[in-house]
Amino acid sequence: MESLLLLLERVCLIPVIGGSIYAFLCLITVLHFRKQPCTSSQRSFSEWPPVTILKPVFGVEKNLKESLRSACVQDYPEYQVVFAVQDPQDPVVSLLEEIEEEFGSERVSIAIENRQAGPNRKINNLLGALPHARYDILVINDSDVRLKPDYLKAIVPPLFDSGVGCVCTIYRATCGDRWFEKLELLTLNADFIPSLIFAHVTSASKFCLGSSLAVTRMSLKKIGGLEAFVHYLPEDYEIGRRLWTSGQRVFLVHYFADIVINLKSFSEWWIHQCYWDQMTRAARPVGFFATLVTRSVPFALFFAAFRLGDTLGWAVLGATFVIRLATAGVIMGWGIGGREGIRSLVFLPLRDVAALVSWFLAFVKKTVIWRGTEFTLTRKGQVAIREQRS
Repeated sequence: MESLLLLLERVCLIPVIGGSIYAFLCLITVLHFRKQPCTSSQRSFSEWPPVTILKPVFGVEKNLKESLRSACVQDYPEYQVVFAVQDPQDPVVSLLEEIEEEFGSERVSIAIENRQAGPNRKINNLLGALPHARYDILVINDSDVRLKPDYLKAIVPPLFDSGVGCVCTIYRATCGDRWFEKLELLTLNADFIPSLIFAHVTSASKFCLGSSLAVTRMSLKKIGGLEAFVHYLPEDYEIGRRLWTSGQRVFLVHYFADIVINLKSFSEWWIHQCYWDQMTRAARPVGFFATLVTRSVPFALFFAAFRLGDTLGWAVLGATFVIRLATAGVIMGWGIGGREGIRSLVFLPLRDVAALVSWFLAFVKKTVIWRGTEFTLTRKGQVAIREQRS
């Protein structure tokens, strides 16, 4: 029994040490990323090319009007915003009409199209929006993305660099008002985004971020058009994968957009946490499995438990907590620029423990819930609708 406990203690120390080292590496790479100019593209225009922003919308969300209006007040000479909704009875339609009246039909278009090409509702919405787009440069934004006025001037120029198939930007979570929304904010700002930046700076892996993405019609057509992604829930990763395999690059702009956290309950956060891990595992099974060795906090708790709370156990647990909280605080406060995360740090150990549970469930659950619909998860993120939930 003693030998088994000793083995378990040593196994637990692997992610404790690995995760603590990884936390420092993420801190270094995030600070390095933050120091870079907002775009490394040298492209300049005597006349800026016209752009269409596509925003798929479904239901009324928190701070939605502010997020949608931010797309309409860009410091950019010629662009159009297309808000896409599928159901004419959706309560968001009246809000879209208010914004259209405020900015005019030359700036804002509303596409109400009930497209059902496949299970991915976002792609269905975008398929309905595309015929309303006047221009060949397409900027796709999720409805909860809130933009600064210089956004288009940051994301458009790299699209014309040699070999670039699409451009995307990093984002940071904001408006985590309730405690379970703070868990979501920490998932993004203290875990997901630092890991993405680490992968980008070190070239450890490739990725594509669909919440804030720019692409031309021609590049989209070369990889099958939007219709090709309607059976993928992580459609952004599949877009990136097809671009890489066709010899094109995904350009990441050194720029942060904001995403508004909008959750109604803890269970909604938990469903989204499980969904997030299931989709990541489906897209990158080997890389997702390897993240086990970076989960320092839950394994420090296991180590302390196996040591029956002796001095060494408490020392390891305390040191792990300090490293995790300190590095995450600096990353969120100075690296990402979201001081809101610092006020949520008290919830980070809880989030990290819950994330280990959702990591395990990602390997055993065969279904995934997204926007109230349950899907059967197949390979590489492809899905089929299983049942509708209320």
